[in-house]
Amino acid sequence: MHPILTRPERLALYLGAWAVVGILIAGVLSRQGLTFPESLVLVLPLFLAYSFVCLSAWYVCRAVPLRSSGLVRVLIACATSSVIAGGLWLGLAYAWIAVFDSMPGLAEMAARDRQQIPILFAAAVLLFLLALAVTYLGLAFEEAREAEQRQYELQAHARNAELRALRAQLDPHFLYNCLNSIAALTSADAGGARRMCVLLAEFLRSTLHAGALSRIPLGDELALADRFLAIEQVRFGDRLQVTRHIDQSSLAARVPPLFLQPLVENAVTHGIAEVLDGGTITVDVNRRGDRLAIAIENPCDPDALTPMRHGTGMTNVRQRLHAMFGPAATMSAHAHSGRFRVDLTLPFSSDD
Repeated sequence: MHPILTRPERLALYLGAWAVVGILIAGVLSRQGLTFPESLVLVLPLFLAYSFVCLSAWYVCRAVPLRSSGLVRVLIACATSSVIAGGLWLGLAYAWIAVFDSMPGLAEMAARDRQQIPILFAAAVLLFLLALAVTYLGLAFEEAREAEQRQYELQAHARNAELRALRAQLDPHFLYNCLNSIAALTSADAGGARRMCVLLAEFLRSTLHAGALSRIPLGDELALADRFLAIEQVRFGDRLQVTRHIDQSSLAARVPPLFLQPLVENAVTHGIAEVLDGGTITVDVNRRGDRLAIAIENPCDPDALTPMRHGTGMTNVRQRLHAMFGPAATMSAHAHSGRFRVDLTLPFSSDD
């Protein structure tokens, strides 16, 4: 529904503005052979009715947006719609003057009114073009406001994601598992213990740095996910295998920092850890024109699917993608034949 029609006060203000326009045009016509009362009787009802015709400018602007339509298409749409609107106005004008003709003693006034038709037709076309221009301006302002609001939401989600990442890094359970694994390795595999300490330190340092940025290259984001998986591979040994299929042309894409980390963490925590024999986590990244497709797949226990589908990590990723890309980004998750898969699609952008 047209935004002006959704609230009575907006409609009243809109009609009031058109009434002012009608009075001004009636003043102009009073200098063209009509008295001011005659001009007012002719013009005011016509332009109040025509104001509803001009509401269609909103639908024209929505159907032919400036951002995605070429200049020629916009000009043709504006010219065509303004002429059609002017034609509708002509029909209204002749019908209204015919009413005067049918009333005794008003035939001469009707004849004088007909002489003003060319001037009023030109005014009607110009007013519709003005309505188109104002509507385009309003839509551009609304789009800018929504983009600004989305940016604010993105910043808020980024801050929340950073705090969640810090809490996850310092999660006693996560650190307990790492430190316990390090302690167990010190006697059996001192080299493995040292390697795990180094990996843990690199992971914490990298996430602290990345969490402070609004976007990072996808290659850096995948490196963070690899560091996390490297730590888990020391813990789980042969139970955790990782297969990567990475389209090299996609690595320059700018993405939210730490948005893959919750997904690979879910793949380990609710997949590998709950399957007796472990399995393979598969990471697929492909660029398809101006779209980026990412899939993360892992073995799963069917009884543990609920937290994976609706957990905090999945919700956080979905909200951050929506805040940054809006409806252009999609996320879906499903299980089939003992495998759980998360699919992400988002616009490819290599610019900040």
